[in-house]
Amino acid sequence: MSEPHLLYDICNVAQRTTLRLFADYKVTGTENVPPMGRLIVVANHQSNLDPPLLAASLPRRVWFLAKDGIFVNSIADSLLRAYGAFPLERGAGDVRAYRWALSRLERDQALLIFPEGTRNNGAMIRALPGVASLALKTGAPLLPVAIVGSERMGHWIRVVNPTGTIRVNIGQVFSLPPIDGKPSSEVLQSLTDMIMHRIAALLPERYRGAYSIVPSTKASPLDAR
Repeated sequence: MSEPHLLYDICNVAQRTTLRLFADYKVTGTENVPPMGRLIVVANHQSNLDPPLLAASLPRRVWFLAKDGIFVNSIADSLLRAYGAFPLERGAGDVRAYRWALSRLERDQALLIFPEGTRNNGAMIRALPGVASLALKTGAPLLPVAIVGSERMGHWIRVVNPTGTIRVNIGQVFSLPPIDGKPSSEVLQSLTDMIMHRIAALLPERYRGAYSIVPSTKASPLDAR
């Protein structure tokens, strides 16, 4: 049975409206998004705008983990969960959050993850291996997405007043190679870096940071912008 989307849909309409009113906003690659089936959406993370930005930009509902600090009271908790968020305790292995993420993928839903684990300053930082572990366990394909321009947004209130040039570039779906047995931490980190290189390949050079050396990829369609 499908879950209600009312709050999610209302928020997306509002977010798309503010983006079109206040920003130079464009999305490319929506045709690459599978319309159904389990999916892990992976993206670079620059601001508090990123989750609602991607929710408004992707043509299917996404669910995501959010830092537990924003679930400040029962009202915020109810609204965030209705929107599609689940609290994540950062800095430690959060078993509840991991199980929730697994349950979303087992229901053939789309899960949004920012593998860096925190916001960067406009240039990518080394990602955490949790996303690779989740992809291996569930067999879910991954969809790389690059965000450009949200690093200037700062405070979360800018969600209602996004300005500047904002681009969302959606890449091609891919899957991780199968691994026999339990993967070592080195293997997980290597697979995570492979995932991040897919995102970096969609970004202009100045955004790639820790993943600036991208092995055998095409130039980003945003480089010339």
